[in-house]
Amino acid sequence: MQVLEISNPKDLKKIMQEIKVDPYGIKIMLPKATTHLLKINSISSITANILKQEMLSLGADAAVARGALTGKTQKTDCLLIGNLSQFIRLKEKLKIQPFGLNRLARELSDALANYENDKFILDLGRYKLNLTRRPQIMGILNLTPDSFSGDGWYQGLSPSQLKGTLPKGAVPAVEKMVKDGADIIDIGGESSRPGAKPVSVKEELRRTIPVIKTLAKKIKVPISIDTYKPEVAKAALDGGASIINDISGLKNTKMAKVAADYRAGVVIMHMQGRPLTMQRNPVYASLLGEIIAYLKAAIERAKENGVAENQIIIDPGIGFGKTTEHNLEILKRLSEFKVLGRPILVGPSRKAFIGEILGVGSQERIFGTVSSCVLAVRNGAKIVRVHDVLAVRQALKIFEAMDRR
Repeated sequence: MQVLEISNPKDLKKIMQEIKVDPYGIKIMLPKATTHLLKINSISSITANILKQEMLSLGADAAVARGALTGKTQKTDCLLIGNLSQFIRLKEKLKIQPFGLNRLARELSDALANYENDKFILDLGRYKLNLTRRPQIMGILNLTPDSFSGDGWYQGLSPSQLKGTLPKGAVPAVEKMVKDGADIIDIGGESSRPGAKPVSVKEELRRTIPVIKTLAKKIKVPISIDTYKPEVAKAALDGGASIINDISGLKNTKMAKVAADYRAGVVIMHMQGRPLTMQRNPVYASLLGEIIAYLKAAIERAKENGVAENQIIIDPGIGFGKTTEHNLEILKRLSEFKVLGRPILVGPSRKAFIGEILGVGSQERIFGTVSSCVLAVRNGAKIVRVHDVLAVRQALKIFEAMDRR
C-alpha cells in the first residue's frame, strides 16, 4: 500500500492512466482529487455563515471566526476547504445568493481559473517569450559601483574612472551569460541594495544606455532595464530594451504609460518602503495577503494605463522589505501568487537571507541560490533572476527532466 502525496493534476492523471481507468472516469474523478484551500479576507459574518452552510451541503467545509458563528463579530476571514469539483458546484450555487455572494462567485471563478492556468506567452514586441515550455532565466548585469553582490561593473572605481561610456568586459560577460542559457538580460544602473542611496537620472542614463545600445545589436534575447524612473525606461526602450523591471511596482503611472506606448513587458515588483530604509524592521499583519493585494492593485493600474495583460510579470520582491523568515515563507508559499493570473518572477540570487542561513559572504552563495531557484520553479515561478546563469540552468534542467516524467 502507498500513501500518495500528489498535488499536480498531471501526475494524478498519469497514475489513473497507469491503472487503466476509463478516460471518461478520469475526467470525472480528477476534479474530486484536486483539493484547494481558498482564503477570503474580511467578509461579513452573515456572508461567512451562508458560505459555511453551502460548503457543508457539498460535503466540504469552511473555517470562520468563532465570533462569526455566535454573532459576536461582524467581520471574519474565511477559509474554504474542498476539492475542485465542490468549488465548481459552489460557484453555481452562489450566483443566485444575496449579500454579495453573486459577486463572490465571479471572484471564485476567476481565482480558480488563474490558479490552474499554466500557459503564458509574453508579448514583448519584437520578442515572444513562451513560458509554458520551461522556466526562463534572467541574467543580471549590474552597471553600478555599489552592488550588494560585489559584481557591479563600476565596483571599486574612483569618480574619475566612472566617466567611461562602456565598462570593459561587460559586453563579453553578457554574451557568455546568453551562451550559458540566459533567456533575458536585466541591466541596472542604480543599486537597490538595502541602504542604497538614489542616483540622478543623468547618471543612470550614462551608465546604462550605451551598454544597452551595444548589446541590442549583439545578442538575440530580450533586454530588460531595471529602473523605476520613466525617463530611463524610455531611453532604454529607444536603445533596444523590451522589458521594464520596476522595483517600485509602477507607483509612478508615467512608467505604465511608457510601457504601453512601446508595447514593452513590465515586471511589477512588491517592495515595502524604499531601498534606503526597507530593511529597518519590516512588519506585516498578513505577509502573503498584503503582497497579493499590492500586486493586484498594481496590475489593475497597469491595465488602466494601457499595458496589455500578456505583457505583465509579477515579482513578490524577495529581500525588498522582508526578513529572512518572510523570504522563506514567500518561497514556500509561492504558488499562492498564481491566483493573480500572471507569470511569477523570483530574484533570490545571492541575497542576504541565503548568507544569513549559510553564514557565507555574497560570493559564496551560489549553492543557496541554486536551491532557492529550483524551489521557486517547483512552486510556480516562471522566471528566475540570477547572477550565476550556468549553475542555475544546469539545476533547472535536472528539475525539468523529473517534471516531464
